[in-house]
Amino acid sequence: MSPDPIQHACQHFFSQKAVPGGLIPQSILRSWTRCQALGLEGRANSLPEPLTAYEFALTADEAEAFKRLCRPEVEALYADAQATDSIVILTNASGLVLDTVGSLDFAERAARVALRPGVPWSEQVAGTNAVGTSLAEGCPIEVRGAEHYLECNRILSCSAIPIIGPQGNVLGVLDLSGPAETHHAHAFGLVKMAAEQIEHRLFEQDFEGADVVRLHVDPAMLGTSREGILVFEDGRLKAANRHGLALIGRRFDAIGEASWTDLFRDRLAALVDSGSLKRENGTKLVGRLDGFRKVPASAKRIARPVPPTVPRPIFDLETAQAIARAVRLLDAAVPVLIRGETGTGKEIFARAVHARSARSDKPLIAVNCAALPETLIEAELFGYQAGAFTGARPGGSKGYLREADGGVLFLDEIGDMPLALQMKLLRALQEREVVPLGGGRAIPVDFMLVCATNRNLWDLVQAGTFRSDLYFRIAQYTFELSPLRHRSDRAKLVDELWDSLGARTQRNALTQECRAQLVNYEWPGNFRQLVGCIRAMLALCEPGETLTMDALPADVRFGVTIAERALSPREEALSTLESITATAMEDALRAAKGNVSLAARQLGVSRSTLYRRMQS
Repeated sequence: MSPDPIQHACQHFFSQKAVPGGLIPQSILRSWTRCQALGLEGRANSLPEPLTAYEFALTADEAEAFKRLCRPEVEALYADAQATDSIVILTNASGLVLDTVGSLDFAERAARVALRPGVPWSEQVAGTNAVGTSLAEGCPIEVRGAEHYLECNRILSCSAIPIIGPQGNVLGVLDLSGPAETHHAHAFGLVKMAAEQIEHRLFEQDFEGADVVRLHVDPAMLGTSREGILVFEDGRLKAANRHGLALIGRRFDAIGEASWTDLFRDRLAALVDSGSLKRENGTKLVGRLDGFRKVPASAKRIARPVPPTVPRPIFDLETAQAIARAVRLLDAAVPVLIRGETGTGKEIFARAVHARSARSDKPLIAVNCAALPETLIEAELFGYQAGAFTGARPGGSKGYLREADGGVLFLDEIGDMPLALQMKLLRALQEREVVPLGGGRAIPVDFMLVCATNRNLWDLVQAGTFRSDLYFRIAQYTFELSPLRHRSDRAKLVDELWDSLGARTQRNALTQECRAQLVNYEWPGNFRQLVGCIRAMLALCEPGETLTMDALPADVRFGVTIAERALSPREEALSTLESITATAMEDALRAAKGNVSLAARQLGVSRSTLYRRMQS
């Protein structure tokens, strides 16, 4: 028998034997059976055919409103994806990939199996996979490694959930995919919570003439994405979310069929008067009718605002002082560069600077240069005229630089900008005007610039992959953000994040051992990884639950702590020596204005030795 139960199940299934129970979920087995009936070959390595650029542009235009709706959650998941070597995938209702963001390294591997925008991932085309199978099953699903029907897709481990509209219609799928060899147990909870938040926002639209009822058994859940929402028109159920239907024991097929009297003993007025009502089976629910705010006194004491998708900034004194300096520089039209490891909060820093600057009432346009496809980055930054290229939108596009007019442009991962595009950006910064792709007149722009990178831009300048003139234009003042493991206030940070991300609202607590691991873990993904971990823990727990070490993701629970990572005296000395050497090389190169031969002479080493040390 194969030591891997999934492989064992595969062997039985593809050899026409009955699959022993308990090896794989029934949803996967049903999917395999559907794929077999479609005539798909498990060993086939043919990839799905992408749409043409023109076809995809038309589809993308139709899906633009849906992408905008999902953008806050996709951006929040993007932070988790980068920290866990994964990618976030958003598809339309038929499984066509609309957008992918996340780890560039894994994105390249995923592209080899056509997991990229413009490619269909329905079950009929790509076999058993999280996107297609969640659509076929109509529910959240995980598909890990060998559970994929097609052999070529078994490099993936994916968690997906359909996004359901107020009338029960599927709008699309949200998915988090990573390498099969590293299954992330928290991915399912993160995707589920993000989808709930998207679906919750769908009810912000005005259901004119309808009664929008918000309910829960726990008053603390009112106002959060976990509240139940039911919309009635003339006494009949017109729309609902998953939680609302679960509270009344119905499914989406009840929409348009069930009436108020079918579902509740009390009249609607009882909810307005007392803030509570009883189901037809006697279960008591608390809530409110939109437009009214009368809820039980207990709800008023306990209820909190909806936990934010991204927590409020939590800065130590050093960072707060750096922000104050950055605001003065920005108001004086001096560009600033933020440098720090992945996940240290460079964008949070930039947003805090914008919020305190003289341009706070104008937009901050954040652009991740590493997340934009190289073929589209020029059009996205500088805009384009109608008909500038195949698949261009009929009305053209302003581009991010023009969208930032009057405000602040934040270019994250600026070190990943292609060399050919750096000259055009430099020209736009010097001339303060933009020429859209496809020609036309130059358009004046006025914005302040903040850039960020996790790389040493001066090293890139020396290597010839970053222009020195652009470097000196954007890095007139550089701020270094400390990694989380170097912060002395980690205990306070964990406590504040725990509360601000919703633990206080849900009345969750941590055991002393669990809190200590959160404080002392080394957090290679820094602030972003810590936030993602806490969000996952809260998504998977029940209100009022005290979380133990078992609630931590495996990589954190069994991971190395800061104390365990401490260097031995000899290692410390070597580390310090390497640091001194690196600093001496940087100083010599700077003094020689980039002339490697002159710097080598000043250091008393050969030119080849200096080159070799620069590459090490």
